[in-house]
Amino acid sequence: MQRIDKQTALNLLQSAELLELGRRADNIRKEFHNESIVTFIVDRNINYTNVCINKCKFCAFYRNIDSPEAYLLSKDEIYRKIEETIALGGTQILLQGGIHPELGIDYYIDLLKSIKERFMINIHGFSPPEITYLSERHGLTIKETLEILRKSGLNSIPGGGAEILSDRVRDVLSPNKIKSAQWLKVMKEAHNIGMKTTATMMFGSVEGPEDIIEHLDIIRNLQNITGGFTAFIPWSFQPGNTELLKTEQQSKKANPQSLISSLCSPATAVDYLRILAISRIYLYNIKNIQASWVTQGLKLAQIALRFGANDFGSTMIEENVVRAAGVSYSVSKDNIIHAINACGFKAVQRDTYYRNLKFFD
Repeated sequence: MQRIDKQTALNLLQSAELLELGRRADNIRKEFHNESIVTFIVDRNINYTNVCINKCKFCAFYRNIDSPEAYLLSKDEIYRKIEETIALGGTQILLQGGIHPELGIDYYIDLLKSIKERFMINIHGFSPPEITYLSERHGLTIKETLEILRKSGLNSIPGGGAEILSDRVRDVLSPNKIKSAQWLKVMKEAHNIGMKTTATMMFGSVEGPEDIIEHLDIIRNLQNITGGFTAFIPWSFQPGNTELLKTEQQSKKANPQSLISSLCSPATAVDYLRILAISRIYLYNIKNIQASWVTQGLKLAQIALRFGANDFGSTMIEENVVRAAGVSYSVSKDNIIHAINACGFKAVQRDTYYRNLKFFD
């Protein structure tokens, strides 16, 4: 497989003909995977709290602790959601919330252990901002924090909190959140103790094309060292109901040249396909690239299967974060199977580690 450098990737992202870019990405997908199959997972996002002290400007989901809309799910509510997930054939829960100032590591230990005592299910949870917060709060190293959580029942870690791995961009989007180096440290430490993780990228806010390529390069470099990323998932910023959108409107009036005033309308379908394709081309060392029907819808996710994606993501029995920004696509397991089959592929249910579980004709 031909490996390209950052400048070549930038040139392709900015100027390559769309269908040729897609063809190139599709050919790489075929090198990695059986051409006839596309995978998906049955799981549920359980956002255990929406309270968050980070107050990211791109997030419409978080609430202050004193907000009447703030919540913390009870364990019984979480158990009920897991029971429903398993009844629908689910093998994983994505357990993720905000940075709640009243929750210490004992809460997480108890929650993880209580879930594992009751259910046979993979817990994919607690992204780098949550883990870093617990580490700093309790005077633990990142490795110590991860080992405590793993011993309690945490199996793998999602790539949340990456956004764009450029501190110039992060200072605009999420000035209170961990920096790029901290995100990478959590992922490196997780990989070093044998925990698998995913990597993500949120594009379409205030970053430029160079920032996108730099993000991909950072992910590629870490994967070269650890090999711990199972998949890469690019998804587009959804501006509805976010502080960033409101700030942009004010900033344009006050200072048309400011970085935040460069926020345009949401990324287009073409933008998404270009970035998905360049991700597949550049990340030669990450086997799986996931389509994002959650932000793009079912039809565009189908097209993504010819622009480098080999995985359809999750049935996502429940999703709250993107929904809070006013974007709500809902699909069933049967919808996903039909969408994959309609594109000429065979749908295969997988687990967290991309092991095939069940084939569907």
